[in-house]
Amino acid sequence: MTQSPERYAAVVGAGIGGLAAALALSRRGWRVTVHERAATLDPVGSGLSVAPNALRALDQLGLGDRIRAHAAAQGEAALRRPSGRRLARTSTEGFARAYGDPIVVLHRAELVAALADRLPAGALRTGGAVRLADPGDAHRPAVLETPDGPLTADLVVAADGLRSATRGQLFPDHPGPRYAGCTSWRTIVPRPARTGLPLGETWGRGALVGTVPLAEDRLYLYAAAWTPPGGRAPDGDERAELLRRFGGWFAPLPVLLAAADPAAVLRNDVWELADPLPAFHRGRVALLGDAAHAMTPFQGQGACQAVEDAVVLAHHLAGPGPVAAALARYGADRLPRTTRVAARSRQVARLIALRTPLAVAARDALLALGGLLPDGAVVRAAAPMLDWRPPTADGAARGI
Repeated sequence: MTQSPERYAAVVGAGIGGLAAALALSRRGWRVTVHERAATLDPVGSGLSVAPNALRALDQLGLGDRIRAHAAAQGEAALRRPSGRRLARTSTEGFARAYGDPIVVLHRAELVAALADRLPAGALRTGGAVRLADPGDAHRPAVLETPDGPLTADLVVAADGLRSATRGQLFPDHPGPRYAGCTSWRTIVPRPARTGLPLGETWGRGALVGTVPLAEDRLYLYAAAWTPPGGRAPDGDERAELLRRFGGWFAPLPVLLAAADPAAVLRNDVWELADPLPAFHRGRVALLGDAAHAMTPFQGQGACQAVEDAVVLAHHLAGPGPVAAALARYGADRLPRTTRVAARSRQVARLIALRTPLAVAARDALLALGGLLPDGAVVRAAAPMLDWRPPTADGAARGI
């Protein structure tokens, strides 16, 4: 059952979560607008992972196959030490067999464009900041302050990111984002023609480098290091900073890093909502994506969880009942799952953060022992994240 077109939703933020929510709601019959303070949706960012759980959600939006078309041949991925010694390996084909889809890695801008292209004409409004004036309740609509005056809405979806002003208004006592202890670098380089590229991740002492193939002969490089917040390369050259930190790691990692365009190396401190919110809604306002559950990137689930949020939110708002009741069901579905996914990513971060020789040696020994497990056991361990299914017409989402 779909909503009558009289119901109107205003989405704050045109990132992946906001665009996905707008598209999901419009497919359920809602009239939507997306309000983005930036003047344009420039192709910013770098690579991101779209795992099988998110591909199933994108199928609900009619975009799954478009994103699958970006899949690049992956082959075997490994976890290594900075010396190049392999600790463990995984078969990407095994994950695809177990969960019905590969993990697709693509440029963030490609996913943003795919979502924006499917929005109704005129739904996206850029270049104007909006602010929540009234969250509304069961008897009155929500109100946004816009450059053109007050805007009333049956629903406001706050997808305004890590530093969400809306979250701060709804939950002023929540401590907000916390520095996760590390900074990250991301870039995309041409994929070398040589074989034997070290696909996967390399873990050092409080640091990592990852390499993932992309379509069109490109390679996504990412790195992280545990360091105080706010740091920058002394001369502004973050490629030089990468080479300073990782230039002594095994070949060909230094060569790959040196191939990066200095202007295309992104550096960002990693922040997270380490303290879960008490709820994902208040009044007629729903929080979504990083605004609701910003997490560390070490499971590649940030964008995936935002897309899941979008389809679950639209599912609960598809019926004719009160908006507030639907939002309560949305939070009951999403808050426990996103809290578990974020905790799992945080656990991985703690392992990478280890620095003392004894702790690193113990960690590496444990990882090497895990690498002896059958491939099927490694694949099954990812089920809490990847074996999620979108909600059906007669039930909630299926998954852990």
